[in-house]
Amino acid sequence: MPPSSLLRSKFAHRALTLIFLLTVTLTMSAQWIAQEEEGSGIPAYNAGPPEKGTKLPAILTKDQLWGADAQYPYQTHAYELAAKIPAVLHQQPCYCYCDRMGHNSLHSCYENTHGARCATCLKELYYSYQQHQKGKTATQIRAGIIKGEWKQIDLDSAAAIN
Repeated sequence: MPPSSLLRSKFAHRALTLIFLLTVTLTMSAQWIAQEEEGSGIPAYNAGPPEKGTKLPAILTKDQLWGADAQYPYQTHAYELAAKIPAVLHQQPCYCYCDRMGHNSLHSCYENTHGARCATCLKELYYSYQQHQKGKTATQIRAGIIKGEWKQIDLDSAAAIN
């Protein structure tokens, strides 16, 4: 085979490989987006409080956060508030879709440092706490989260929420 034919063959093989990879990537990302846009795209949550005698995993304390996880006051304050309403958080979905990595509710986000790093988790926590303080039930709070009301939370002023 002449060198120019060999070069064209290698180029064609690479081009076909790149087209294949692009097609697979677009197909997978389209499925992910479609799941989030559908009405059934509600992330995992628990429909009720934990059964009596069931102990939920511990929420991290603010002392267990450091570095980038404690860079802003609203990060550590969120963990203080989360510890006050664990059963409420247990019943809330988390719209960062962390259920895809094993979380089963918003509570899971505060069992580790994930909650401190994620604006969605933080806003949902502050929204849940505010609504709980207003006397809303976990079911009512969940309805507000599903409607997207948590998006209105301003994290820069959230550290003052008590």
